[in-house]
Amino acid sequence: MHKIPQVVTIAGVDASGGAGLNADLRTFDRLGVYSATVVTGLTAQNTLGVQEMLPTPPDMIAAQFKSIADDLDIQAAKTGALFDLDRVKAVVAALEDVDFGFLVVDPVMVAKGGAPLLSADAIELVKTALLPLATVITPNLLEAQTLLQAELPTPEAVSVGAHVLQALGAKNVLIKGGHQAGPQVADFLLLADGSEHWYRSERVDTVRTHGTGDTLAAYLTAGLAKGQALTDIMPAAKRFMTAAIKESIEVGHGHGPLNHWVEVSK
Repeated sequence: MHKIPQVVTIAGVDASGGAGLNADLRTFDRLGVYSATVVTGLTAQNTLGVQEMLPTPPDMIAAQFKSIADDLDIQAAKTGALFDLDRVKAVVAALEDVDFGFLVVDPVMVAKGGAPLLSADAIELVKTALLPLATVITPNLLEAQTLLQAELPTPEAVSVGAHVLQALGAKNVLIKGGHQAGPQVADFLLLADGSEHWYRSERVDTVRTHGTGDTLAAYLTAGLAKGQALTDIMPAAKRFMTAAIKESIEVGHGHGPLNHWVEVSK
């Protein structure tokens, strides 16, 4: 028998398959880790937007956590869309009760089409209760600004903002730069030891970026489960993300999904 790293994604289901738990599973398969799932909600959505959402009852979230913890050996976990205050409470309580190893928190707030995926009253609980549990948090620029209630218009401001988020309890902070203007996408990583790292890649002119945040967070989760350092994971992750966006696949008529099968050059 082959022993492989085991991870869990704690996220919502995307009916069209491009984001959320669906994107996580494709990324985990690509990277050779086994994934369990805690479904936090169902969405009726496609590349054009989100039409309906049905959050999972909190007791069912707790039951999924227990089933996984009772049987599997999870080395790393990631969170995605948590929808509202009750779902955040359920996930925080469950994470405090199990040992799932490394925790990657992707504070998903808004779907690519603009639909909210985290209620306003849940954001404060994410800041005070979920972030302190995180090995690394991965907000995009807009999510970081929402958490901080401050604009981050310059690289210097991004650095300062990352330190503020770290002070809330997250060990490591990755602020993704996809929402910045300019010819490059610049991601900023602040490590627990205080060191700062920038990772830059070419910006691809496309709307086919559905699931980018989920995919990057899942990539980090898989790497941590394999025992890799964040500074070793990020260069490979950037190459993969750029290629998966650039070599697009024709699915849907709006914000299409990534090409998780892309060949990546070194």
